[in-house]
Amino acid sequence: LEALANVVIGFVGMQLTGATQGIPKAMFAISGAAQVSAKACTSLALANGLSFPVATLAKSGKMAPVMAGSLLLGGASYSIREYLQVAAIIGGTAVVSMGKKKGGASGSSSMGVFYIVLSLVLDGVTAGFQKRLKVETEKAGVKPKPYDFMFWTNLYMCLTALVIAGGLGEVGSGLAYCSANPEIFTKITKFAACSAVGQSFIFYTIANFDPLVLSTVTTTRKIFSVLLSIFLKGHSLSPTGWSGIALSCGGIISELQSKASGKKKKT
Repeated sequence: LEALANVVIGFVGMQLTGATQGIPKAMFAISGAAQVSAKACTSLALANGLSFPVATLAKSGKMAPVMAGSLLLGGASYSIREYLQVAAIIGGTAVVSMGKKKGGASGSSSMGVFYIVLSLVLDGVTAGFQKRLKVETEKAGVKPKPYDFMFWTNLYMCLTALVIAGGLGEVGSGLAYCSANPEIFTKITKFAACSAVGQSFIFYTIANFDPLVLSTVTTTRKIFSVLLSIFLKGHSLSPTGWSGIALSCGGIISELQSKASGKKKKT
């Protein structure tokens, strides 16, 4: 339903801004299928006993498979500085996650670990094909717009999610649960609407920047969410957590500085 809402908004946006002709639909299909499969694997990891802190910690390292996928599948290249920046952001986010963890650690099953690793691999595949898509369209002399990315990616995400849900036998049970709890439809509608608005910005980033930039944004938002919870809600953070924030902020500032210096050189 979330992907379906994004398809609707993407279609409307595509009609308003004009659809781009000649874009390779196969790569959208692969990246869309991989993206929603990664989400499904994360849910399956939690359902199979992986603890939420471990899953959060694992997904904090999403930038690493994204970079690997862009290198192996998308033909990207990165400098030593960019590797160090990614390491700083991942390491800092992981330290913050560990700093927030309270109480005893809960066990995580082998199947849960398998699914979370598979989710990270699929994150890399998604990034790799997004990068390759941009390279191929540039060779063909076309440039997909943000709403092209949003519509086609979410269309294939929606179709793949339907196949996965059907394969797991969750379509009937999901509809039965919604019928028994009709008040949930309002919450689903609100969630899908918020997601569609947010995805408009996400796909603008995908269309105009490198997939690693998007992964940097989505990973570091956790740091700023923690800071907001501290300053607005009075939550506390351990010294370990503060050291993680400092490390991540160092990586972010270094990346911003390198981007700014690169623009100055071009001008």
